[in-house]
Amino acid sequence: MEIVIAGVLVGAGIVLAALIHARGSGRVDADRYAAETLEERARAVEVERQELGRERERLRETLGRAGGISAAGARELLLKDLEQDARHEAARRVREIEREAKLDAERRVRSILSVAMQRLAAGHAAETTVSVIHLQSDDMKGRIIGREGRNIRALESITGVDVIIDDTPNAVVLSAFDGVRRELARMTLEKLLDDGRIHPARIEETYEQASAELERHLREAGEVAVLEAKVQGLDPDLIEILGRLKFRTSYGQNVLAHSVECARLAAMMADELGASAKTARRAALLHDIGKAVSHQVEGPHALVGGELARRHGEPEAVAHAMEAHHNEVEPQTVEAVIVQAADALSGARPGARGESLEAYVKRLRDLEQIATRHAGVEKVYAMQAGREIRVMVAPQSVDDDGAALLSHEIAREIQRELDYPGQIKVTVIRESRATDYAREHRPR
Repeated sequence: MEIVIAGVLVGAGIVLAALIHARGSGRVDADRYAAETLEERARAVEVERQELGRERERLRETLGRAGGISAAGARELLLKDLEQDARHEAARRVREIEREAKLDAERRVRSILSVAMQRLAAGHAAETTVSVIHLQSDDMKGRIIGREGRNIRALESITGVDVIIDDTPNAVVLSAFDGVRRELARMTLEKLLDDGRIHPARIEETYEQASAELERHLREAGEVAVLEAKVQGLDPDLIEILGRLKFRTSYGQNVLAHSVECARLAAMMADELGASAKTARRAALLHDIGKAVSHQVEGPHALVGGELARRHGEPEAVAHAMEAHHNEVEPQTVEAVIVQAADALSGARPGARGESLEAYVKRLRDLEQIATRHAGVEKVYAMQAGREIRVMVAPQSVDDDGAALLSHEIAREIQRELDYPGQIKVTVIRESRATDYAREHRPR
C-alpha cells in the first residue's frame, strides 16, 4: 500500500514539473515576440522621422526658390508675423482684462463709495495764513505799536508772528504759516486789548496765560475729534497732538476735520468689505498726525506719524496703515488700503481742497508732456480742469491695437510720476480720413 502511494506521488510530481516547464517556455516565447515587435516599430518610426525631415528640407528649398528668399529670411518673416500676432493678441487681452476688471471694480467701488458718501456730509473750513483782529478804534493801533515801536517788536519777538498794521480801518493782521503760533498770538493780543495795558512785560505775562489756555483748548479739540470719530483709548498726549491739527490746513482743507471725515469713511468701507472697522477708523483718524510735529521732526509726515503712534502704544496694524497711506511703505493689510482710499476720497470731494493757479498750470503742463513724449502723438488736450486728457495720434503711425496700448502706458506713467486727487481719464483718438475731389466734366 505504501509503495502504491509513493508511486502516485512521484507521478504527480513529474506531471507538475512538466506543466511548470511548459508555462515557463511559453512566457519566454511571448516576451521574445513582444521585444521583436517593439524593435520593428521603433525602426519603422525612425524611418518615417528621417523621411519627414528630408521632405521638410525639400519643401523649404522649394519655398526659398519660389520666393527668392533664404531659410534665414523665411525664418525672419515668420518671426515678424508671430510678433505682430502676439502684439495684436496682447492688445486684445489688455482691453478684455481692463474691461472686465473695470466693470467688476466699478460696480463694487461705486456701491461702497456711494454708500459712504451719502451717509456722510461734512463741512470744511478753509483757513489762510493770516488772522484779522478787529479794533474798537484806530487809536488802538498806536498803543499796539508803542513808543518807538517797542510794543510791536516785543509782541513779534515773543509770539513769532508778523504783526501787520496798515491803513485798513479798525483792523490788525497777524501773519504766520504755523497755525498754532498764529492762534496763540491772536489770543495774546485780544487779551491785551481787553485789559488795556500794553507794554513788553505785560505782553510776556499775557503770552504765558494764553499759552496755558491754548493747551487746554487743543486738548478739548482733540477730545471732540476723538468723540466724533468714535475712537476710544487714545493716549492723552496723542489726543493733544491731534488737537493741533485744528490749526493746520492742507490745500485749504482743515486737517483735523479731514481726519475725522477719513475715520468715518474708513469705518464704513471696512464694514462693507468685512475688514476691521476699529483698526481702519483708528488709523484714518491718526493718519495725518505727523503734520502736527513734522516741522520739528525730519522725515515724511506719514512715517513720523507711524513712529509717533508706536511710541504712544498704538498697535502695529494701526501704525502700518498710517505709514502706508502715501505709499512710503508698501500696504500689507486691507485696512491700510482702506485708509488710502478714505484719504483720497476726502481730499477729492468737490470743494474740499483748493489749489493755487501755479500748481494747476504746472499739473496741466506735466500731463501734456507725459503724453507728447510718445511716438505717433500729434496733439494733446487737457480737459475738465486736468481730470481728462485727450491724445490725438497719427493714424499712419499708430494702429488700433497701438492706441489701446498707448492709453494704458500713458495712464500708468501719470500714475507713477504725478500726485493728484481722484482719477485722470486718458482717451487716445485715432482718426483716419480719405479725401478726393469730383471735378466738373464738360463734354466737348
